[in-house]
This record gives sequence, structure tokens and C-alpha cells, in this order.
Amino acid sequence: MLVMAARSSMRLGVVLERRDLDNPWQDHEWRPVAVIPGAADCPEWRLLHERKGWRRYHAGTLDLELFARETEGYKYNLSTGEPRIFVVVRPADEDDENDVEPFLVTACPYESQDYLDSGEEIVEGVPMPGELAEWINAFVERHHMDEPFVKRKRKKHKDAERHHPFGEEGRRG
Repeated sequence: MLVMAARSSMRLGVVLERRDLDNPWQDHEWRPVAVIPGAADCPEWRLLHERKGWRRYHAGTLDLELFARETEGYKYNLSTGEPRIFVVVRPADEDDENDVEPFLVTACPYESQDYLDSGEEIVEGVPMPGELAEWINAFVERHHMDEPFVKRKRKKHKDAERHHPFGEEGRRG
């Protein structure tokens, strides 16, 4: 019998900010700044706000997927007092008008760490809206199971001297 892992998903709009820089090597930088729960699909970037030196776009809509096997990470995130949604942004294709594109949204800090380690993506935690925190918390309450701590037992050696890394002399020295 095949048992499917419990999962749930919600569409999240990803808001990216393009900020101008006074830097000889780079004229701007991108960073995720917010998510929009339940956002509609966004095939083209849509300008949301603009001020001198920066612009914010609804840059795409992605699925936030929750999995029962990752509830430990969600639970930790919710317990921090300032839970985050982690947004992973990758470089876009060269022919793309914008030089980045949203790739992934996750509520699991451990998953986001894997993307940080590569150094190729932009990974930022943005504030988790309250309704999203409630939805994730309900998922955790339904599916989280604490794994009991099992203490390892040491193996006893019948001939301790023979197993000592320095032999008989190392035990007496």
C-alpha cells in the first residue's frame, strides 16, 4: 500500500525591490521584501510602488508547499517571535528584461539554508503575514510528531587493552 505524505499549498505573490546603488561595479541590487498570500498568477512583472531610488514589483506567484516531514522547521520558524517566509531568487535568462526571477518560497529555515550554501541565489526572509502564520501553525498542529530522543548505548569491550588505540603502553602512560 502506497501512503502519500501529507502536504498542503498556497499561492504567494513575491514582491521584489530594485534599489539603485552608488557603486562603480553595480548600479542596482534586487531583494525580496514581501509576499502576498493568495495572489493571482503574474505572468508579467507589475510595478507596485516607486520612489526615488527604488521600485517594487509583483515579480511572480509561486506555490508555498508544506510537507508533514518538515514540520520541525516550520515549528521552529513560528517560535522565533518574528516568523519569516524565505524567498529564493535566481539569476534570470540573459534575454529576460529583468536580471533575476523568483524561484522558491518556503517556510522552512533549514531548506532556505541549503540554497544559501550555493552562493548563486539571493535568499531573504521576509515577514510572514499573520494569516499565513495561522495557516502554517494549523498544519503543524495537524501533522507534527515529536521524535523521541533515544540515547545510544556504548558497546562494552571484553578485551579493553586490545581495543585501546595506543595498546597496553598507552593505557599505562
